[in-house]
Amino acid sequence: MKEFGYRRADDVSGAVALLAAEPEARYLGGGTNLVDLMKTGVERPALLVDVRELPLDRVETTPDGGLRIGATVTNSDLAAHPEVRRRYPALTQAVLAGASGQLRNMATVGGNLLQRTRCGYFTDVTRPCNKREPGSGCSAIEGEHHNHAVLGASDHCVAVHPSDMGVALTAFDAVVTYESADGPGELPLSDFYLPVGDTPHRETALPPGALITGVTLPPAPVAARSRYRKVRERASYAFAIGSVAAALDVRDGVVHEARLAFGAVASRPWRARAAERALTGAPADAAAFAAAADAELAAARPLPHNGYKVPLMRNLAVAVLTELAEETAR
Repeated sequence: MKEFGYRRADDVSGAVALLAAEPEARYLGGGTNLVDLMKTGVERPALLVDVRELPLDRVETTPDGGLRIGATVTNSDLAAHPEVRRRYPALTQAVLAGASGQLRNMATVGGNLLQRTRCGYFTDVTRPCNKREPGSGCSAIEGEHHNHAVLGASDHCVAVHPSDMGVALTAFDAVVTYESADGPGELPLSDFYLPVGDTPHRETALPPGALITGVTLPPAPVAARSRYRKVRERASYAFAIGSVAAALDVRDGVVHEARLAFGAVASRPWRARAAERALTGAPADAAAFAAAADAELAAARPLPHNGYKVPLMRNLAVAVLTELAEETAR
């Protein structure tokens, strides 16, 4: 591991100033991803700026009835918060599905959104990877890719984003707030992650050196009846091979509003907008749910060894939406 400096930030502006003074610095939250990448040589920061003690560790109700989640709130505290459990149950379920209890106690909301892909070629510095070394190539396309992207990928990268939390936040129109050298700013999560294109190393739209300060969830009554379902290769702690965050408002047997997002199928949490459009005004039944999933997955471009993800996501979406519809009918 490369030698590095360590500074503990006293306030948000001080943290941003430290990054501005040292371009090779990184913010340190829980470190559950960054420290692992430092050990393998993927990340080689000259300075770690510890932001865990900043006053960004609260979950608060906003005046319009949404929630503001501080960037240093731990995953455990987020999942256990009564307002999160009541208003956005799929978010609680996603967080609890995301890691072991020990990791959830350390990992932070801001860090979760910024975690890097678990593609084996990205973490192996001996292999070509455009995300790690632009222009070197993508080893996964001709190599091991059974858990890689089927939506939104490119010839330059087929890695998937590993966050469970991010999938639920995407379904509920979360907005990321940040502080940069130019002052505060915000980004809808739908714009936060950049398309892969030919620059997979550029993962987010955050300005250089910006510090995530929180995530705001707008009021969404539909989210009170929501669910997150994750499929993984083993029942114990593992990253998803496919996941769905869904919310459904059914009135008189017809879908009035639907929220749907997919995980582990793209380089970012995937908002299933084509499926949402197909669902709105449709009967709340399995046939309509399947047609909506097919509308979204029509854009899928699987590789030779990950085509199973298309029927998996179709079946997963139908199952979760059917469960939600049945709950509404009771």
